[in-house]
Amino acid sequence: MSSDGVNSNRRNLLIATAGVGALGVVGASVPFIKMWLPSERAKAAGAPISIDISKLNAGQKIDALWRGKPVWVVRRTTEMLDGLDLHREDLKDPDSENPDQQPDYATNPTRSRTPEYLVVLGVCTHLGCSPKFVPELEPQSFDQEWNGGFFCPCHNSRFDLAGRVYNGVPAPTNLSIPPHFFEDENTIVIGLEGGEEGDAA
Repeated sequence: MSSDGVNSNRRNLLIATAGVGALGVVGASVPFIKMWLPSERAKAAGAPISIDISKLNAGQKIDALWRGKPVWVVRRTTEMLDGLDLHREDLKDPDSENPDQQPDYATNPTRSRTPEYLVVLGVCTHLGCSPKFVPELEPQSFDQEWNGGFFCPCHNSRFDLAGRVYNGVPAPTNLSIPPHFFEDENTIVIGLEGGEEGDAA
């Protein structure tokens, strides 16, 4: 065999060996790299969600789950909205001045993009319990001057129908408003700002 043939065989052998070695490195790396990537379940947990509000009647609430936390959409009646100003002096933060509790477009008296719909995380800001929706504007066992809202039975924290916390309860801040926007008149998207400030259904 000529020296050219030997060199050619050696070159082919080296190329093949390098190729196999490279494939081995890639094969070994894939599981290691995948270990650091978020799982499909984790990605899904943080992904935006759409909520159909087409069948939500005035005075009712829809529950959804976003990032492992309950999200509530409440369609408020005119009576509910009128009652928001009746108890300002009883609230810790009636003007929602804590910027961590809501996006800019929800820093208003109704804490919403449009007054009719409240979108709020259903997690008490005390110890993370989930308050109960008590929409009735009538005396309750826990508050004889109740104007509707959310009551946390774990430690008796109370929030009004804008998710604002009352004075004298363990919860330190208002309920949080998640990023959201109205995709159309029947759909709210949770987890994205979207749209223009003040967009309404």
